[in-house]
Amino acid sequence: MDEKYTNLKLAERGARISILAYVALAAVKVGIGYISGSEALSADGINNTTDIIASIAVLIGLRLSGKPADEDHPYGHFRAETIASLVASLIMIAVGLNVLFDAVQSVIHFKAKAPDMIAAIVGVFCAIAIYFVYRYNRKIAIKINSSGLMAAAKDNLSDAWVSVGTSSGIMASQFGLPWIDPLAAIIVGILIIKTGWEIFSESSHNLTDGFSQQQLNDMTEGIRIISGVEKVKQIRARVLGNNILLDVTVAVDSTLNVVEAHNITEEIEKNLKKNFNITEAMIHVEPSD
Repeated sequence: MDEKYTNLKLAERGARISILAYVALAAVKVGIGYISGSEALSADGINNTTDIIASIAVLIGLRLSGKPADEDHPYGHFRAETIASLVASLIMIAVGLNVLFDAVQSVIHFKAKAPDMIAAIVGVFCAIAIYFVYRYNRKIAIKINSSGLMAAAKDNLSDAWVSVGTSSGIMASQFGLPWIDPLAAIIVGILIIKTGWEIFSESSHNLTDGFSQQQLNDMTEGIRIISGVEKVKQIRARVLGNNILLDVTVAVDSTLNVVEAHNITEEIEKNLKKNFNITEAMIHVEPSD
């Protein structure tokens, strides 16, 4: 468990980097968007201001997850990370709807005005910057299996593509197609909502103890090949933050003594930790029929 708490510290670092990056990008995009008259760049900047709030929520969740187990939380506080991801997703969806509404209004009350080309250059620069933040956070999230940081990384990647789309719309407006810029703002809103919904779906799935059936099937096959296991009678799993807890019932030869049966459970635990990154497995042994 000490390794898990150390990993949470690494995830916190990634969340802090996201916050600093979004503060800088939001200031640049909103400022340049206002000066250049770009609806899409301004919408992208507003998205980044909410990303600051979402990243702060993830950081708080990671901090709470790092609290050790106590009398009221014998499994620890790891689910705080998942709750933070859920809160962040709701913030993203709400702001995405707002951006989409404003963009639609701009299309309805359209005024032909091409944004300054500097807005496109800023958009490309910001896309490159946030893409590197995404690569950094994704690398750490995969390494430590952090759902909270992976949610932040997905948000980073979404923002990179949003900035690319924003720049494309602004560039098109320079060639006599200024209506593409507010249309790009609509796409920005849709992408924000899409990313928020994906994070919401994953977080709510984990909080309701949902788990991939395919992963359970793979674990079952991994347990069956262990010497002494005659049958996997039941297997259940749930996710707590960056941890997977597993409950397994296996059938073994009824003539085995307690020590021999216990040795089989230890082999199962080693296999699960090595091949499936299982934090804790509760293994119940029953005699074979």
